[in-house]
Amino acid sequence: MFDPSQILAYATALAIAAIIPGPGITALIARSISGGAITGFSFLLGLVLGDLIYLSFAVFGLALIAEQLNTLFIVVRWGAALYLSYLAWQFWFAEHQPLDTEQTIRRKDLITASLSGLTITMGNPKTIAFYLALLPLVIPLDAITLHSWGLVLIPTTVLVLLTVGGVYISGAVRIRRLLSQLHAQQIMFRSAAVMMLSAAGLMVGRSQ
Repeated sequence: MFDPSQILAYATALAIAAIIPGPGITALIARSISGGAITGFSFLLGLVLGDLIYLSFAVFGLALIAEQLNTLFIVVRWGAALYLSYLAWQFWFAEHQPLDTEQTIRRKDLITASLSGLTITMGNPKTIAFYLALLPLVIPLDAITLHSWGLVLIPTTVLVLLTVGGVYISGAVRIRRLLSQLHAQQIMFRSAAVMMLSAAGLMVGRSQ
């Protein structure tokens, strides 16, 4: 089991990494502005699930196995890069309409938002770097047991990410009316597109 200082160090490092805007946070803000808080939190759940997957990879050593399967790892990275590029294209050329704060939210839209959040996280170089490179510097992986993974790391990760993501969603919803103009929406979505395309470039670079 960890001592309190290790848990605090992990939570602090994760919070800092989450606060720094990347493709995931940028897309979260964009989705929250266009679809509202419920859509934003659905997207956030996908982001959190992706983080938990990479956390589990690091804890159980699956990342080392994946590194040995170099061809498979390269295919995964290229797939993530292509998907991020596709999302960047969608965000850049999205047809914007005046925001309807009373719009009906469909279950299909929420599921799509969650899947998008998961996919973006799985292809996010910042997330990969944190769990596969920085995590071992904060907490010795050989000291992690199944018990500490399930009862400490997972709840801490979920709590930190939901807190940080919730703050971003709250801010996005508050400025939603300010971004109701089509030009403002275009700036926001194209900023997200640039961020995603940059992440895709980093994924391709890591595959070389």
